[in-house]
Amino acid sequence: MKIISPCLNLGAALSILFAGSLRAELTLPAIIGDHMVLQQKQANPIWGWDTPGTEVTVTFGDQVKKTTAAADGKWAVSLDPVTANATPTKFVIAGTSTRELADVLVGEVWMCSGQSNMGMTVSGDWKAQVESLASNHPNLRLITVPIKGTQEKQKDFTGQWQAANAQNCLNFSAVGFFYGRYLHEILGVPVGLINNAWGGSAAEAWIRRETIESDPRFANLVKSWTQREATLSSEEEKAKYEASVVAWEAQTAAATASGATPPRKPQSPEQILGGNARPGNIFAGMVHPTLGYGIKGVIWYQGESNAGRAWEYRELFPYMIEQWRAEWKQGDFPFYWVQLADFKNEVPEPGDAQWAELREAQTRTLTLPNTGEAVIIDIGESNDIHPKNKYDVAARLVRWALAKDYGIPNIEPQSPLYRDMTVEGDKIKLTFDHVDGGLRTVDVSTVHGFAICGEDRKWVAAEAKITGADTVEVQSKSVPAPIAVRYAWADNPVCNVHSKKGLPLTPFRTDDFPMITKPAEVK
Repeated sequence: MKIISPCLNLGAALSILFAGSLRAELTLPAIIGDHMVLQQKQANPIWGWDTPGTEVTVTFGDQVKKTTAAADGKWAVSLDPVTANATPTKFVIAGTSTRELADVLVGEVWMCSGQSNMGMTVSGDWKAQVESLASNHPNLRLITVPIKGTQEKQKDFTGQWQAANAQNCLNFSAVGFFYGRYLHEILGVPVGLINNAWGGSAAEAWIRRETIESDPRFANLVKSWTQREATLSSEEEKAKYEASVVAWEAQTAAATASGATPPRKPQSPEQILGGNARPGNIFAGMVHPTLGYGIKGVIWYQGESNAGRAWEYRELFPYMIEQWRAEWKQGDFPFYWVQLADFKNEVPEPGDAQWAELREAQTRTLTLPNTGEAVIIDIGESNDIHPKNKYDVAARLVRWALAKDYGIPNIEPQSPLYRDMTVEGDKIKLTFDHVDGGLRTVDVSTVHGFAICGEDRKWVAAEAKITGADTVEVQSKSVPAPIAVRYAWADNPVCNVHSKKGLPLTPFRTDDFPMITKPAEVK
């Protein structure tokens, strides 16, 4: 009789168990599914998971692509470029099982990212009722990535593509939806929109953690978070949180009894570690699951959470754009953003302001290729960080895509931009680019928003007048020898210069005086 070693029995059992653990049915990520839109005129990656070693066949129209699931079950193919098509194309994926995707179109795909002003839904816009009624567009497709902050790179998320209608548009990004609807109606092709905004998020959370750690420019940012992570993970911090909850419960009970507003519950260490400011958290939790999906470009509305670190944002924001482009491997795809709106109380005397410095950091990023900035310094609300006119925000953003990406003629997307200055006695003459027919004032004839200073660097409101199609002259009786000018340099400036086509003059300064957001330890 043949004797079988117990060790061999155990090994065989483990082999069977291991093999079983690797078995998987054909599965697809949420970003690849029914009703999706593929980006026209470029290769489109398609991926999923199946039992390791399984041959997977992807059929799209007359294209047939074959591959084999790797040891981890992942498989991927690349579809050849095709032109826009509003007629659903047959899409079948066959592996251990077969999936036929329904109603797949080809057109233009844009990602809509940022913080709460991108996340604000159509329901929050001033014209929500009317706009929703005008939003039944079967070939405008929407998908939203749920909020998730983590250091562990996610492969997938819970969500699905939907055709836009009067109901589901109300829960989608207003800026994103209006932007996409403009494209859909003007270009006459299907449009897909991916919404992955998170309110209050910081730019560093949108970048791969390993990447930002490797750049010495952000060493202080990373060091600060590393120390904070150690503290938040300590038993001492957990005990402090538990004590703060007990105190909060007592305060809440007292407030309820007296009819007062109860205090907000303290954030737990776990909430902070899984939040929207920790470097890499949003990249891993929300960007990574969509990484590689074919897109035309990105629209972005963020910066409020980084305003106190505007000096750092001058490097951080363009770095984020560069890293996303590197991650997607689609070259320098279009990236268009919204400059911060006017917000907070109006200050009558000119001076320094964090939001003004953040706006400058955003404008400086225009040096990157295929970028654009929508200036909305005229449509903010002093008492609401979330201005409710998102329709005009989208209209200014979409000008960039129409002019630069889709060849629509006679559209100037760039707001008037400071070019240079000359000092002429007690006056300074300013010249601007992108005036689009000339400059004009809005609301009143008097020019508002300029400040001027001399060698003492004391800013005073300037008298200004438009002297030509692209020139403005400023002066002040109290500054006989001026050296610099600023325009709309405040959190909530009073300013009123536009191009004759309606785009506001971009806030600017001619000086290079030290920024108030520059850290003291930076030389």
